[in-house]
Amino acid sequence: MAVGTILRYDEVRGYGFIAPVEGGDDVFVHANDFGERRHMVQPGLHVEYEAENSDRGLKVASVRLLDKPADPVAQAAPATVEARVRVPAGDDDTLCDVLLPEEFKREVTEILLQHGPTLTAAQITQVRAKLAEHARAHGWIES
Repeated sequence: MAVGTILRYDEVRGYGFIAPVEGGDDVFVHANDFGERRHMVQPGLHVEYEAENSDRGLKVASVRLLDKPADPVAQAAPATVEARVRVPAGDDDTLCDVLLPEEFKREVTEILLQHGPTLTAAQITQVRAKLAEHARAHGWIES
């Protein structure tokens, strides 16, 4: 069994993604995979799972929550927002936000899911990796 963290979970759409602790491609997970505990799933929870390949990338074969869900009120504001760093942008006097890699990954994933709903998990992972590489080269995210 592998261990991972719920990276993103959309209760309305009924699916999300698990980021493996040991790295690698994110794993698709459907709400039904959690059975009666699907209403307890939220980003940041640790899970134990088995993955299998599908025609659209890695997906969960079985999954089990390892954490208890946190208070939903405390989850309202992402913790990484406070970790943003203000740095000068080029030679002008304006400032820009430098994102933490996890925050950048989450924001890019959200955009890809909203605007490219037919993308596979493998395609999202590839696009996200190239965008992160580009962002790192320009100093938009921390190295």
